[in-house]
Amino acid sequence: MKFLMAATVCALAALSGNAAAQELPATALKVLGGMSTRAAYKEVELPFWSKTIPENSHGQVTAEIKGFDEMGIKGPELFRMMKQGVIEFGSVPLSYFYNEIPANEAIDLAGLVPDAKVARAMVDAFTPELARIYAANYQAKLLGVTPYGPQVLFCNGRISGLSDLRGKKVRTVTRSQADVMEALGAISVNIASNEVVPAFRNKTIHCAVSATMVGYSAKWYEAATHLYALPVGWNQEVHAVNQKAWDQLDPRVQTFLQTNIAQLIDSLWLFSAKQNLLGIACNTGTKACPFAARGKMTLVLPTQADLATFKRVATQKMLPKWAARCSVPCVTEFNKTVGKVAGVVAKK
Repeated sequence: MKFLMAATVCALAALSGNAAAQELPATALKVLGGMSTRAAYKEVELPFWSKTIPENSHGQVTAEIKGFDEMGIKGPELFRMMKQGVIEFGSVPLSYFYNEIPANEAIDLAGLVPDAKVARAMVDAFTPELARIYAANYQAKLLGVTPYGPQVLFCNGRISGLSDLRGKKVRTVTRSQADVMEALGAISVNIASNEVVPAFRNKTIHCAVSATMVGYSAKWYEAATHLYALPVGWNQEVHAVNQKAWDQLDPRVQTFLQTNIAQLIDSLWLFSAKQNLLGIACNTGTKACPFAARGKMTLVLPTQADLATFKRVATQKMLPKWAARCSVPCVTEFNKTVGKVAGVVAKK
């Protein structure tokens, strides 16, 4: 009897879900996804918009999606194009906008985020403030924030811990990464990803920051010898929609999209963690790597002492520089949210 009752409840729930999907008005969406060459786009974002959304809506909601690079769009243009309504739904790498609005970097300040759990907690804490910023500055509605993955160090030469970075030239991606590396006695270098392998070989850099699979895809393992898995940053990405485009959607479609996009955000966080492990396996050449091309890099895990030192240096040296770039309300909001999660206080 209990089994029959449970089955009946499930059947009714399924019918209810089907009816809700069938009640949705026909809606066609235009989506600009992340960089098309990245696995997160190909394996998660693309199938979500092109298959999951139509399937879950019984064909009532469809989406046309392309990576922003496929459209010939440069990263720094994305938010401005969303503000103009040229882009409806879009994925925006936040690192392009750290200098424009320093509050964007609050969730990705180098040295303050030791793992994915803390990274997610920081994002959740600061999401209301980010939503306010995008509404005010870009007329965009925030839908979620996801990471490309922990940004670690590829080094050409032996490295056993944090102290070995002193005197080394390190390719960094963001200003806070540069600040914390220089505070550790390293020399920050700003070069493009495709210049890293030649720079390793020419000895013009000693280490370079990147996600493990990004470095693997760029074949950094051909020139780098050691993978120091110190989480320097997380390279967060925003998912948003032009506010006018959102307001024009039927409320039922809005609800449907918010429910499904929440699942997309969770999927991208999980995918990020898996990609990190895959990148470690493939750069170091373990059997867990499913690809023929495998590196032979030596994996170096940060000690608890390294992590503690990294956070202390970041708090003392990097955080005040970021606070100086941000406004008083920005710093106040940071301390109420991200700062509480990280256990740090920024001072203007």
